[in-house]
Amino acid sequence: MRFIPELQQTKQLNNIMSADTATVTFLCALSLLSVFQALAVHPDQIQKLPGLATNPKFAQYSGYVNATGNKRLHYWFVESQGNPKTDPVVLWLNGGPGCSSLDGYLSENGPYHVEDDGSTLYENPYSWNQVANVVYLESPAGVGFSYSTDKNYSTNDDQVAMDNLAAVQSFFVKFPQFLPNDFYIVGESYGGFYVPTLAVNIMKANTSINFKGFGIGNGLTSHVMNANSVVYYGYYHGLYGDDIWTSLNKYCCSDDTGCQFADNQDANCQESVRQAMHFIFDIGLNEYALYLDCAGGLPPHFARWRMAVSHLFSAFKLPLPAPPKPQVNGSRMYTAPTKVGLTPPCINATAQTTWLNRPDVRLALHIPEFVQPWALCSAEVGDQYTTVYSTMHDQYLALLPKYRALVYNGDTDMACNFLGDQWFVESLKQPVLAARKPWTYNNQVAGFIKQFQNLTFVTVKGAGHMVPQWKPGQALAMITNFLHNSF
Repeated sequence: MRFIPELQQTKQLNNIMSADTATVTFLCALSLLSVFQALAVHPDQIQKLPGLATNPKFAQYSGYVNATGNKRLHYWFVESQGNPKTDPVVLWLNGGPGCSSLDGYLSENGPYHVEDDGSTLYENPYSWNQVANVVYLESPAGVGFSYSTDKNYSTNDDQVAMDNLAAVQSFFVKFPQFLPNDFYIVGESYGGFYVPTLAVNIMKANTSINFKGFGIGNGLTSHVMNANSVVYYGYYHGLYGDDIWTSLNKYCCSDDTGCQFADNQDANCQESVRQAMHFIFDIGLNEYALYLDCAGGLPPHFARWRMAVSHLFSAFKLPLPAPPKPQVNGSRMYTAPTKVGLTPPCINATAQTTWLNRPDVRLALHIPEFVQPWALCSAEVGDQYTTVYSTMHDQYLALLPKYRALVYNGDTDMACNFLGDQWFVESLKQPVLAARKPWTYNNQVAGFIKQFQNLTFVTVKGAGHMVPQWKPGQALAMITNFLHNSF
């Protein structure tokens, strides 16, 4: 562990602590830093990870940072395998809303993943900490190991942005030696809302955080564009036939306004959209990776329909269907998830869930006994989450003059499909620096790239919703190019 001189620590802490922060908090932080320096061991440092045969060559930390009010957000921080002193710091946020960023660590871009046995870890050669220091933050409170002492997990886009800003500032109080490093925020799925709202808050707060840019992977950027584009995506990927497509064009489209599938008040259009959505989300296809099978076989379709319509496609304004009646043949039916958590359809999180809930793992990660069991997604948080914004258009326009942005999409994802994000990026009307062209990885076409001023749009061929999980080499190459500004 490296420590900067105490005078420099004090100066940097004063820069990031707001003027109205309680003096006692500031003095406590300084006292703790003096203790850390004397002991040369950070209290959050992970000494040994159960299931890992050898100790890593890089430092890792797990603990809690402060958000607003009574909220304590769990983080897992891994130092870079390159040069931690100079490599950028990347904050990673999974989406949901209500899903844990530890899934990003343990199945996507973290240095270790969990074997199917739920007890053994193996090294990920494509970990993003090959090129960066990475912080995995479980947000909002109630997700994963994060909690609030008052158990109030009702929240919204603006509140989460404020909580995440407080958590980032709290992180740099714990690790002031990383404050000079370039800082980036990268998120996935509903992270498409988490990331830009947090970035705007950092910009407005005028802190000493060395913020350089942000990235969004298969993100929700516009409810209407995501909803309209998935109808095209479904038809041109052969998920329904000309009968439904003809009906959609007849009732949802006009020569004057084009096609408007989202929030269309025409009853015939709504019925046509419902039929299209049935084939996309209700017949057993993997909505996160069209050409991959569903883990565990066909999921309970009612659950997948409710989740898709309520969170990702609220712009359709379609009513949620009633639970199906039990079938005499014993077929599976939807059962309401418990308040502990749920797993999205077609995703297998058994290994990660088993490993994270082992007592020795919780002890190694410094998780208090009173904290709830870990689950991939929290139904309690998701059910009480209020979406404030319909689009991130204004946030991007505020950020792009000062910061670089990356929008990337696996092209087999239907939850947040590439076409909707492509439309969104084009709608920003930024100057084009390089026309759309293929990009390569290992001498193969890896997808397509288009570069705008301070904004790069990338597709990843054959990847689904979780690009670093299904195309890890391509994802590492892409994030490396973004961090180095070398596309």
